Amino acid sequence: MTVEHFTPAGMLQPTPYHHVAIGSGSKHVHISGQVARRADGTPVAPGDLAGQVAEALRNTAIGLSAAGASFADVVRLTFYVTRWSPEQIGRFMAGVESVAGEIGLPIPMPPASLIGVEYLFEADVRVEVEATAILD
Repeated sequence: MTVEHFTPAGMLQPTPYHHVAIGSGSKHVHISGQVARRADGTPVAPGDLAGQVAEALRNTAIGLSAAGASFADVVRLTFYVTRWSPEQIGRFMAGVESVAGEIGLPIPMPPASLIGVEYLFEADVRVEVEATAILD
């Protein structure tokens, strides 16, 4: 196994992600910010936070697969969400949970950060996901 995920005693629990990942390997995979767009640029789920989270994660899975990786190899996820407020966590997690089985995203997730931002590159984009993985 190239990546071990865990949450040690003494850290905030429960959370929908692990706090620690230990990666061993020599091939680092970095997936750029993925959004809720199809390959032809067509927006998916405009205005729907859960739908955009799910589609951005699907696109992240495509990038990982192309590099020979999966979410099991991910040491870090970063989510950027526009107009974020804590009241939106239910819709955000609904998007994660709706697609997790389909794309092989373990729950709890690898270590993750959710960063609220004012604006992403286009007005209809609510979510952007970055991933870092390590392979042998």
